[in-house]
Amino acid sequence: MLNNQGFDLWADHYDETVRRSEGNNQYPFAGYKEILNSIYNEVMQKPNGDVLDIGFGTGVLTTKLYEHGHRIDGIDFSSKMISIAKAKMPHANLIEWDISNGLPSDLTGKHYDSIISTYTLHHLNDEAKVAFISELLSYLKKDGKLYFGDISFETREKHDQCREENRAHWDEDEYYFVCDELTANLSNHCKIEFRALSHCGGVFIISN
Repeated sequence: MLNNQGFDLWADHYDETVRRSEGNNQYPFAGYKEILNSIYNEVMQKPNGDVLDIGFGTGVLTTKLYEHGHRIDGIDFSSKMISIAKAKMPHANLIEWDISNGLPSDLTGKHYDSIISTYTLHHLNDEAKVAFISELLSYLKKDGKLYFGDISFETREKHDQCREENRAHWDEDEYYFVCDELTANLSNHCKIEFRALSHCGGVFIISN
């Protein structure tokens, strides 16, 4: 798994890496644009909302929301990614932070219409994901929702099939979403909808 220094080095070429993988319909970024568009369209249903983006990277999705009047708080652990995103969103509140430590104290007491995260939470293991999502639910406004777009699968069988097909470049240090397992761990606490948008990616919509 890349650390923050690794992402700093990758920052200038990150978007091109994504485009290449998506264009070839390959793991890990097959369906990338459709995933981001799906989240964008969901968030835009509530105009001028308060949005928290976790792992915003170079700001591909967040910038579009920012340009359409949403108030943006963002977390990312790469200072270089933050620098690139800040140039696009000068008035956004962008915080350098590692989510393996939970959420930063700067956000205490805040509540959001939408909390979004794309291709970030797979850096947390399954247990940590459940704990982090549970924490995020307390930051939602009454009708707020979490939107996660990431490498994800409906079942463990589909996960393992993709792993086998991509064994040569599968990242063993990442922990991908498996819908039925996440639902089993969280269904008593929240509502979960999953939309599979490619053979290795999809969107989760989660609410209290």
